[in-house]
Amino acid sequence: MITDLTKGKPSLLIWRFTLPMLISIIFQQMYNICDSVIAGNFVGSAPIDGELALAAVGASYPVTMLFIQIANGINGGCAVVISQLFGAKEHVRMKTAVSTSMITTLALAAVLTVGGLIFCDPIMTALNTPENIFADSALYLRIYIAGLPFLFMYNVCTGIFTALGDSKTPLIFLIASSVGNIILDLIMVIPMQMGVAGVAWATFIAQGISAVLAAVSLFARIGKIKTVHKSPLFSPHMLRTISRIAIPTICQQSFVSVGNLLIQGLVNDMDSAVIAGYSSAIKLNTFAVNAMACISNGISSFTAQNVGAGKHERIPQGYKAGLVFTAVCVVPFLVCYLCFSEAMIGIFFSEPSDEALKIGVSFLRAASPFYAVLGIKLLSDGVLKGAGAMRSFMAATFSDLLLRVVLSYLLVPNCIELGRIVIPTAGMGFDGFLWAWPIGWGLSAVMSLWFYLRGNWRSTAFASSLSKNGKQ
Repeated sequence: MITDLTKGKPSLLIWRFTLPMLISIIFQQMYNICDSVIAGNFVGSAPIDGELALAAVGASYPVTMLFIQIANGINGGCAVVISQLFGAKEHVRMKTAVSTSMITTLALAAVLTVGGLIFCDPIMTALNTPENIFADSALYLRIYIAGLPFLFMYNVCTGIFTALGDSKTPLIFLIASSVGNIILDLIMVIPMQMGVAGVAWATFIAQGISAVLAAVSLFARIGKIKTVHKSPLFSPHMLRTISRIAIPTICQQSFVSVGNLLIQGLVNDMDSAVIAGYSSAIKLNTFAVNAMACISNGISSFTAQNVGAGKHERIPQGYKAGLVFTAVCVVPFLVCYLCFSEAMIGIFFSEPSDEALKIGVSFLRAASPFYAVLGIKLLSDGVLKGAGAMRSFMAATFSDLLLRVVLSYLLVPNCIELGRIVIPTAGMGFDGFLWAWPIGWGLSAVMSLWFYLRGNWRSTAFASSLSKNGKQ
């Protein structure tokens, strides 16, 4: 169902529109977590086999997240343009934006797939992946990379659906994909005994089916929007317009993932028990972060449609509704991660080692109290992105990345070697991460909120450029 977010009470619209997106994220993260749970509990015949399998999947996790974030960046960039065109009722140009987005996305996915398969082993080597989990990590990553066209296709379809105010259709596809992925995980890992490869192939198959069905449904839906003139299938001018939002969004998402890769390199220098504990905690942390990011994306679509319609006065109302929704979202994660952290980490292992359990629990207890702060940052970022204030959006996001990475490298190792120069550092070990993440979130949240309160999102230059009857 296509929804016009420029009409009706903003608070009700935000809740009705964003709730299906949040449920989608819950299912998506559940099957991501199930990958690790099944690997940690059912691969091999001894607890140590499961811990190594979990570490193998976790060692490549930041790389897979890099690809996911690139796909999300394209998703977000396309969605802003399509939302603004839909809000301005320029349906011919909107259809061109949809087809141009799909073509460009698949072309980029093909390039990344080839490059990823070629450089898979060097990437895992650069991440200091331990020898005892290297083969399984590289195998998991290669299979995952082979499915990138499906990942990108599904993400861009989801972005377009939400841009048109439809958050329910992606939910249906995601629930089906998540359930299918978990069933395939269990079949391939337990009776078929395919190990880590089975976890990867289950994701590949479920994601592929979901992507194809989502694309078919999207174009059937778009075809029902009647226009007087036929829309061009591809437009270089529209590609440039989309790129003005998509490229900064991709860079923002990629920077964050590259930062996580650098942090993973520090983690991989430690033993496999630390990697396993960190991997389980980071999966749970990602669950919470993505839930808040989902609300941010809902606010972004709301902002984009209303900017396109010239209804700027509705945006602060949507922001306030988003704050309430974010608070409601944060509470369950805070309770689970603070009060039941050992049980949450324990689901990833049949018999966790003391060190793996300690690492996972300490990370959750250090990060979760700052989720409310992160939620405010992501919500402010959503308004900035939806309004096309990309410089402010990039500055706020890049500060988070820079702070977390720099602080990690200053606090975790004993020293930093730059050629012949050796710089002594705090040498706090894993405890350094427990300081780096919350500090990075806190300072970048101050910047994002300042940009929002300052009114950087009120500029209508980008929206005006869309509403003109320029070239297709």
